[in-house]
Amino acid sequence: MSEITPVFLPERRRYALDDDGNLIGAAHFRDFSGSAGIERIFFHTTVDEKYSGQGLASVMVKFALENTIAGGAKIVAVCPYVKAYVAKHAEYQPHLVATTPEHLKALPSA
Repeated sequence: MSEITPVFLPERRRYALDDDGNLIGAAHFRDFSGSAGIERIFFHTTVDEKYSGQGLASVMVKFALENTIAGGAKIVAVCPYVKAYVAKHAEYQPHLVATTPEHLKALPSA
């Protein structure tokens, strides 16, 4: 059995879960130049259905948030999963920026 690891794919503007070369999850983001400097807008998180229920989304999101903070960026939680995650983990509160209409305009169209 392979080890599933979180990875940062800046060229694809996402964090992902890698299972032996197969990407089985993603936390999509857009960087935004805001009043707090670089603000990373997390807007969509997915995990392949075959891997659901294993806590992998939380592993990936924790990795993404820690990487974002380490890089000096702030967090904008638009994705419902990321919103719920940061609400349960108070250590991320100092790194959050409230979502604005400008953040939402910066996101790709559905």
